Amino acid sequence: MTLKVTVTEGRSLTKTVALEGRLDNDSVDELDNVLDPLLETAFKVLVFDLGKLEYITSAGLRSIFRAQKTMHARAGKMLLVNPQPQVQKVLDIVKVPELGAIIKDIQELDAYLDQMQKKVAEGE
Repeated sequence: MTLKVTVTEGRSLTKTVALEGRLDNDSVDELDNVLDPLLETAFKVLVFDLGKLEYITSAGLRSIFRAQKTMHARAGKMLLVNPQPQVQKVLDIVKVPELGAIIKDIQELDAYLDQMQKKVAEGE
């Protein structure tokens, strides 16, 4: 299976990029072709939904980390949601959990985003 990339805008100032299939050297251009124009638009939170991502290589990680760097430069956040066990293992190996960027499911994501919005509303 190749890579399928879907972008949704369900939450305020949030873009969700759902990845399905394999993110490797052969498919990374598909992701980059979606990310490049997306990262030029104004939003504060970029969510990668990895629930249907079966496989990831260093090429895929580079694209995700490039997106993280862009979001950080604009004082935004990037989150990874629903990683499958085989993808989670790769993320663990490259120490992504130390960045605090992995959310286990959509309910945890909603709670996290609610907490972020509350902090902004309270002026923190």
